[in-house]
Amino acid sequence: MARIKEENSIKKKKSEKRYKVLNVVSIVMFLVIWQICSTMNETAQWMNPNFLPGPINILQTAAEYIQKGTLLAHIFASLRRVLIGFLGGTLLAVVVGYICCSNKAVSNIVDPIFNFIGPIPAYAFMPLFIIWFGIGELPKYIMIGYVTFFPMLSYTREGINNIDPALIRMALSLGASPWQIFYKITIKAALPTVIAGMKTSLALIFSGLVVAEMMGSATGLGYIIVDSKNYFRVSDMFMSMFLIAALYLVIYFFISFIENRLFKWKKTGIGAAVDN
Repeated sequence: MARIKEENSIKKKKSEKRYKVLNVVSIVMFLVIWQICSTMNETAQWMNPNFLPGPINILQTAAEYIQKGTLLAHIFASLRRVLIGFLGGTLLAVVVGYICCSNKAVSNIVDPIFNFIGPIPAYAFMPLFIIWFGIGELPKYIMIGYVTFFPMLSYTREGINNIDPALIRMALSLGASPWQIFYKITIKAALPTVIAGMKTSLALIFSGLVVAEMMGSATGLGYIIVDSKNYFRVSDMFMSMFLIAALYLVIYFFISFIENRLFKWKKTGIGAAVDN
């Protein structure tokens, strides 16, 4: 039995290594094909070569920003806005979700309001946020927090509502306080769903970031896109988009790392039942 487990473990590691190699190869091939198309366009002049820069041109643009000493400032400005807005919106959603699940009266009061406001595109509120809070950092944080709040609220409530009632009844019968039930049962049972919601919401957050930085901003990756658009600097726009994707991946993998550390025991889905 132990030998079979060891063989399956070795097989699984080899499979994971093979998939990682395929991931790297697919990205390299994509960049190579893109560079070839860009080079051919420079020769054939299908369109203005400035409108189809290749990966090499984008790297050269990034190097120019680094030489000017402005690239890190733009990256850190966007990262700060994402983290503050994301964490603030998540925390608020968890608190509101817990209150709504714990108190039906509160839920009946706020649900119609959330159902009314929720379908409105968050980006429609950005001009209002600027009018109300000015053109500083606050409206950007609020914008990203707003984009985070509604999907996280849905995931939080789903996670809390799916807790086995028997766990809470047993805790009450043993004399557990409301705080102990919240900390020992509610949070721990709902946390996998909350983390799944954070990973799902992350793409929406970066969309909100770009919109926030397009209005009333002089720094950030979204600002680079808007400023470059005005001067047809397509290479700068691609550089900014790739950096946004890189920030997304860094935060996503960090959340996944935390998830794997917290829930090593959790094995679900086809991948947990079938060895490839």
